[in-house]
Amino acid sequence: MLTRLDFVMSWCRMEFKPKNSSSLSIRRGKVDEATTFTIEEQQIPTASQVPVKSLGRWYDSSMKDTRRGAETLELASESLLAINKCEIQGKFKIWCLQFMLIRKLLWPLSVYDIYSTTVEAIEAKINKYTRKWLGVPPGLSDVAMYCRKAKLKLPMKYILEEYKCGKARLLTMLEESDDPVVKTVQPSLKTGRK
Repeated sequence: MLTRLDFVMSWCRMEFKPKNSSSLSIRRGKVDEATTFTIEEQQIPTASQVPVKSLGRWYDSSMKDTRRGAETLELASESLLAINKCEIQGKFKIWCLQFMLIRKLLWPLSVYDIYSTTVEAIEAKINKYTRKWLGVPPGLSDVAMYCRKAKLKLPMKYILEEYKCGKARLLTMLEESDDPVVKTVQPSLKTGRK
């Protein structure tokens, strides 16, 4: 017969599974691929073999975000092409863009250090498809599409503006934190040279 204490003890016993873990060895500031870790004669895979995802951010052996910008641009291109292939009206394609795709793209733009030139390239692709779906000429300026003071106010988000607001919000949140440790750390946001 199991007592309550036996049940709690058996439930709290944790098993460590090396194949579900990842290891990273850094020597003199560089990733050391030669070092491997083992537990119970099972090798723990390295971060280059199995990247780790934590809070929506992927960590791999390169420890750089440069590749993430290209992946986000590729994701935007593939998603815009998928929306374009749907057989729905242009206004519904715009809805999919505004309420699904842009929200999906803003997370990696805020989590990773992606330069503003990459965001501008994404914005150019979005503008190309938006003009096509609305049936406006390709020479229509961005001011006409995203202006809040014009007579025709389109309820559309400008992804570059959302990107800049997100970075400014992050910087303000870190600088004006009540925690003294967070306040003393001076964050460096890499957003490009502009």
